[in-house]
Amino acid sequence: MKKDLKNIKRVVIKVGSSSITHENGTINIAKIADLAWNLSNLKNHGVEVVLVTSGAIAAGAKCMNLKERPKDTSEKQAASAVGQVALMNTYNKELKEFNYQVAQILLTKQIETDVVMRENAVNSFNELLKLNCIPIVNENDAICTFEIEFGDNDTLSAVVARLIDSDLLIMLSDIDGLYDSDPNKNPDAKLIRQVDKIDEDLFDMASGSTSNRGTGGMVTKLNAAMLCMERGIDVIIANGSDMGIIRRIFEGEDCGTLFKGADKC
Repeated sequence: MKKDLKNIKRVVIKVGSSSITHENGTINIAKIADLAWNLSNLKNHGVEVVLVTSGAIAAGAKCMNLKERPKDTSEKQAASAVGQVALMNTYNKELKEFNYQVAQILLTKQIETDVVMRENAVNSFNELLKLNCIPIVNENDAICTFEIEFGDNDTLSAVVARLIDSDLLIMLSDIDGLYDSDPNKNPDAKLIRQVDKIDEDLFDMASGSTSNRGTGGMVTKLNAAMLCMERGIDVIIANGSDMGIIRRIFEGEDCGTLFKGADKC
């Protein structure tokens, strides 16, 4: 892969629920601390960073002492409302250690179709980035079921990347990238390092999520990658078990699968 990232000025990083919570759903403070270090390191090198985070439903379910992840939509919405507070408090505490201010942005599906909302969102993102803040984005689950029903913020991260004309989208989850077959069933499955075009054969390779803390599988990630690639935005899907992978990606290591965006006009 060895992608040249020296010209990356703006990046969207998406972390899945499994990357920032423990198996029991509680927030993994150590992982968020590591994530905060890596985000701050990018900022220190002059890269504008937007974080799209999952984990609110899982965290909220634990806060409310629910025995398992909610299945009913209204229960998920309630859990998200509670968990979002816990998540933002943790992000704010950890990023302040590196003198960076966080800003919460909750979006709905309408951001794609409502011209006024889209323009307002773009202005908010640009102003926050100009002020050297780190916007942290999530779906507004309390009033919208888009993320709840369609897949662990994968699509949302692509929407945000397109919205702010990002140079790169990094999606971190509990998978290493795109394999030529299901690695859970085939020990000889090979990781695909670069994809220049997404077709039906790639979708046939995709498998669903095996984590009970998230909802997004490889299919939703491929759909998200397609949205970005058509706008000339590169996408990397990689494993977020070690947040140091963000630094290694920017150092040029072969991490995960790179989906090469079309040339921008």
